[in-house]
Amino acid sequence: MIDLYQGLKKSLKVFGLLLFSIATSFCAYAQEDNLDGLLDELFFNDQQFLDELLDSNFSYNSLYTSVSYNSNTYFSGRDSGIDQFNIIPQVSYYHSSGFNATVSGIYYQNFDPSWDFTSVSVGYFNTLDKQKKIIYNLGYTHFFYTDGYDVFTNSLDISLGIRNKKRTIGTTIAGAYLFGTEESYQIVSNTFASITLIRIPNFAIRFRPNINFIIANQSITFDTVVINSLLGPRIITTTLNVFDLLNTQITFPISFSTNSWDFELGYNLNLPKALSNETDLTTTGFFNFSVGYMFDLNNK
Repeated sequence: MIDLYQGLKKSLKVFGLLLFSIATSFCAYAQEDNLDGLLDELFFNDQQFLDELLDSNFSYNSLYTSVSYNSNTYFSGRDSGIDQFNIIPQVSYYHSSGFNATVSGIYYQNFDPSWDFTSVSVGYFNTLDKQKKIIYNLGYTHFFYTDGYDVFTNSLDISLGIRNKKRTIGTTIAGAYLFGTEESYQIVSNTFASITLIRIPNFAIRFRPNINFIIANQSITFDTVVINSLLGPRIITTTLNVFDLLNTQITFPISFSTNSWDFELGYNLNLPKALSNETDLTTTGFFNFSVGYMFDLNNK
């Protein structure tokens, strides 16, 4: 199982390992981004909470905790051949100054070790206009791997988002520079809608469909068999550096919010794009469920 895990870890690097670091930079604007279960769905959907923080005129000092369950695990939308769920706990801190910090990690059902890594992120978010329709976030993330993996251990993130005055539609673009013993960079764009189905005092139900495009710089290594009449068959190893679209994900989440509690149930559809050495990629999908709770530290 360890050898299999290391092989999958290498594949993760090929297909944009640590794309979830981009989700950190979305925390001030679009944490409703539900990226792949394996790589990108690290952070719970707390967009409503952040909207209320940004719209408020008073000082806030809040702690947000959540746990997410994903019914299956994919590599940038690609099926690894192993059916397994993953669980993602998270604790985030938000202050009205714009400072935010998050500690999170991920547990895989069938990997060894099951607890893959712990990430620690710090960031700063704010708006660029008086109507608070344009939001940016700057962040840094450090990753602590259980197995000592050190290819990507750090991430510098930046995101910029714009939404309409009613907060019903919006678009965010985020970029991350990943570095450790190697380096890479990724771009994720997210376009979303927020449709309020029911809203009464202390309770709301919203439907928030969104579409994500995941683009990354990758080094792809593959073997080619060449037949020479004198030397016979031989294998030539070739490495290509590409910057390309890896996956398109469409998410259909429904959120339930009451007082300080948030719940989300959704279905995620992956449409992976084949690279030069890939064939027969299939559409994949999984269900997610999340629960979160906010603590108001000003009242403590």
